[in-house]
Amino acid sequence: MEYKKFGKTIVARIDLSEEIVESVKKIALAENIKLAMVNALGAVNRFEVGVYNVSEKVYHKKVYEGAYEIVSLHGSINTMNGELYTHLHLSAGSVDGNVVGGHLYSGIIGGTCEMFIDIVDGMVDRIKDEKIGLNIFKF
Repeated sequence: MEYKKFGKTIVARIDLSEEIVESVKKIALAENIKLAMVNALGAVNRFEVGVYNVSEKVYHKKVYEGAYEIVSLHGSINTMNGELYTHLHLSAGSVDGNVVGGHLYSGIIGGTCEMFIDIVDGMVDRIKDEKIGLNIFKF
């Protein structure tokens, strides 16, 4: 992974076989990012995503393997209890034209990933909402 900062925007390249979520965390920690938006595209060959069921208060996870194009990868970087917190979603398309996605747990790059991280001045922490079971923005 390599990246370069231009003002409040970081442009990153995540390389073949590198993991997406860990790469975002490395950049956020190195640059002391407290609040940012993430947008990316590229290719993955293995990823795990989940869809949250509010009534059950659980994520239903699934692993996908093979050649997939990242149709959309976006999310946020912020904090929870003052510590780094990332929230990313991935949509990926297969060779047969099907698109799958959800909350990103892990993703291994299958070619390259081009990422933009737009830093926002400020800080927004998170708090666990017991009613829905999710970590939500705390203003």
